[in-house]
Amino acid sequence: MATEATIGPSPVNRTAHPFTRGALEDLLSRRFFYAPAFEIYGGVAGLYDYGPPGSALHANILHEWRKHFIIEESMLELDTTIMTPSPVFETSGHVARFADWMVKDTKTGDVLRADHLVEGVLEARLKGDKEARGVAAAAEETEVDPKKKKKKAVKTTAVKLDDAVVQEYETVLNQIDNYTGPQLGELIRKFNIVNPDTNNPVDEPVQFNLMFDSSIGPTGKIKGYLRPETAQGHFLNFQRLLAFNNGQIPFASAQIGRSFRNEISPRAGLLRVREFTMSEIEHYVDPLDKSHSRFREVKDLKLRFLPKDVQSQGKSDISEITVGEAVASKMVDNETLGYFLARIYLFLSKIGVDHDRLRFRQHMANEMAHYASDCWDAEIETSYGWIECVGCADRSAYDLSVHSKATGKPLVARQNLAEPIVEEKETPEFNLKVWGKTFKGDGDRVKNIVNGLGEEGLVKLREDLSKGPVEVSDTNGDKFTITPEMVKIEKKTTKISIREFTPNVIEPSFGIGRIMYSLLEHVYWARESDAARGVLSLPPAVAPTKCLIVPISNQEVFQPIINDVSSKLRAAGVYARVDDSGASIGKRERDTTDQLIGSVDEVVEVVKDLVFGQLDWEGACKKLPKYTGVQDV
Repeated sequence: MATEATIGPSPVNRTAHPFTRGALEDLLSRRFFYAPAFEIYGGVAGLYDYGPPGSALHANILHEWRKHFIIEESMLELDTTIMTPSPVFETSGHVARFADWMVKDTKTGDVLRADHLVEGVLEARLKGDKEARGVAAAAEETEVDPKKKKKKAVKTTAVKLDDAVVQEYETVLNQIDNYTGPQLGELIRKFNIVNPDTNNPVDEPVQFNLMFDSSIGPTGKIKGYLRPETAQGHFLNFQRLLAFNNGQIPFASAQIGRSFRNEISPRAGLLRVREFTMSEIEHYVDPLDKSHSRFREVKDLKLRFLPKDVQSQGKSDISEITVGEAVASKMVDNETLGYFLARIYLFLSKIGVDHDRLRFRQHMANEMAHYASDCWDAEIETSYGWIECVGCADRSAYDLSVHSKATGKPLVARQNLAEPIVEEKETPEFNLKVWGKTFKGDGDRVKNIVNGLGEEGLVKLREDLSKGPVEVSDTNGDKFTITPEMVKIEKKTTKISIREFTPNVIEPSFGIGRIMYSLLEHVYWARESDAARGVLSLPPAVAPTKCLIVPISNQEVFQPIINDVSSKLRAAGVYARVDDSGASIGKRERDTTDQLIGSVDEVVEVVKDLVFGQLDWEGACKKLPKYTGVQDV
């Protein structure tokens, strides 16, 4: 082993060259991180296959996610089915509401997503305005290899706009997610927006449901859908999960799985696809107590917030405040929601996302999901703009309530009260003999309709029954007739010693493909001495290849050494790959290009510590001396 003094790592300039998306995509394609699915058949938009490094990176991100959330938070992991019967999504509201607005080219019939059309055209006009004013814009595409065909550039025209028009465009873009379909149609007409690919006008926006429908079984009579999210599988298993958790609230379930959305016009690579991996958490809380036992651990963490009131003014000013301040001011609704925003930030930072290009944007009224009472998106800035990668919503009691009402199955938690509560309330008493004979198998279902009427509804039902038969209906529109002899409604005094309630749900939902692509943009840079030599400085925890063994020669005499090193790395739990391509070591993609030297055991120990986060490169340089080319190898 060499004995000369160790020195620190060489300095690295990662900002010598501006980021170019074309150079990154060229690298990802050459290294087969991912590629269009069915490529030799021409491919299908929005579907991608991961190659070996992409699959490994994807798996490593999920591994870190599982450690960060499931293990550290003691969550209950699920794996539920992808194919889902139609009644589930009819009840959840997805059949009626899970849609985007689309427009059609009036001549070619090409379909475009309305908000993306408005956004893309206005952004291109603003870019053209900057060019006309002499403001240099960072190039998105450059020709990395002169032998390769240059990629088509984004079409912009250098036209100076009036300052008032610029301000109006910026205001629209800052609240683009808040517009309804008719409002998007008004913007398209107002700003004379056409299909940028054909210059043809487009028709009025119409809604398009994003779920893939199918049928279950050979008869085709059972309608089903490929799930657009994993969440419903959590809710339908709530009572079993609660029992597994010994009836205790709060608790969380978690699931990693595939989801499907029939995107209108999927573009932008992995950022908008039709099949993707989601990691979702459903954290069940008492609606009267949304505090979190570990909130104090994150309350002083500063996050970059973009609240809804700022967006509604057409602005994008960031408030950088602590999570504690955000919750105290009610900008963020409650402690549990704030806690998960902080945990999301810590996870994304851990895997390599640049925290200066990460913000939390609150949903505005029109874009708020039908089930949410408050929702924040973790958005990551990329060359495509700000991309929603994680949604964190307070779904209130919506899902458990609607599924309970539709099925007649109680999805509730119970809590023993320290002191019983005495209260008077309207109570229905059913004539079970007549009830069962009349409704047969629907008896419990109709009971749930009556029990779900509440105080005012029961009072009205009593008054209506005094005049004769009354017709009631459930959420599916099925109608049932109740006669006065079937049920008697009276105000009764009851003593309650157990409180029964429907839990609220806080849901962090992660789009892993979007996170993965955004991360790749953030860690990519090019050598100061050679812009064509791209580097991906991924943290060791998620790097696809933890260690590359590069023989200095392909001679047989080195094979035992290679086998020895490989064996010791595997024994240390480090995934290593041998590269015997013959390319020089100096051309390998590393951060500093420094070379350290030591015995096999010493090097394996340092590599293991680097991979498992117990050592950084600066620490490695203190443990092993730099190789100068003259030491005894």
